[in-house]
This record gives sequence, structure tokens and C-alpha cells, in this order.
Amino acid sequence: VLDGLNSLSATMSTEVQMKPVTEIRHDGVGRCKCSFWFAVAHDILGVIIMMTGVFSGLVIHDLLIYAGSIIIFLSLIWWVFWYSGNIDVPPEDLEDDVGMAKLKNRGLSGVVRQMSSRLSSGIRNSFRRSGSRLGQEGGEAPQHRDTGSQMRSVEVVLSTISE
Repeated sequence: VLDGLNSLSATMSTEVQMKPVTEIRHDGVGRCKCSFWFAVAHDILGVIIMMTGVFSGLVIHDLLIYAGSIIIFLSLIWWVFWYSGNIDVPPEDLEDDVGMAKLKNRGLSGVVRQMSSRLSSGIRNSFRRSGSRLGQEGGEAPQHRDTGSQMRSVEVVLSTISE
């Protein structure tokens, strides 16, 4: 039995070659060095201004404390830029984001994409059939082609709550 199983596995085996995945290593602070150094500079500047307000006997000490804390808070923008710029995303995950649709539109995502496409094309075609255009001026009613069904214009008046 084992001899037959070994011969069966020997005939069914296929050779698979895989490319090694190499991860790009960035030395030091990563790819976004400018954002990192801007964040560090804002943090240092904010701490210096805040500590000047705390330990100096100036009349405007409260202004310096608030200004330093605001500068430190705004440095978070640079920290977010630095962090988000260093996130590694594999190219397979970026295919949909750059307009290249994935070949496999099966499952729930394919159904949702197909329904979305049908709905948007239906709405687009209904505007084309009725002849209405966005941005008509002068309060004119849109010109409708006679499609055999009765159509009527409806005016909607928008008013505010506090009149």
C-alpha cells in the first residue's frame, strides 16, 4: 500500500518556483525625512516657547504657554504625514486604487460592483432621456422629449426654519 502511495505522489507532484519576497529597508527615519524633521523641529520649538512661558517672569507668560502648546499640537500634522508616508502597501492591494480593475470580480464584491454600475448608468440614462441639464439658468422648466408617458414639472421651494 505504501509503495503504491509513494508512486502516486511521485507522479502527481509538480514543481513550483516562487520568487523570494524582499522587503525594502529604509535606514534611519524612513522614506519621509522632511516630514520627520519638520515634526521634530515643531516639537522642539513648541517646547522651548512653552518652557519660556513657564519659567520666565514675563508679563505674557500665558501667551507663550498657549503658543507653545498649539505649536506642539500642530506638529501632529507632520507626524501623521511621516507615519502615513512610511506605510508599505503591496502592489496587489493598489490595483483597484489606480484604476486597474481586478480580473476576478467574483463573490460579493463583484455583485456590489455590478449593481453600482447598473444603478449609476440607469440614473445617467434617465437624465439623458429627460433632457434635463444641470445648471439651467433663468428658472426655465427643462425641455422634455415626448416619450409617450406624461411628465409634469414640479417646483420645490426651499425655505429656512427661522423665517
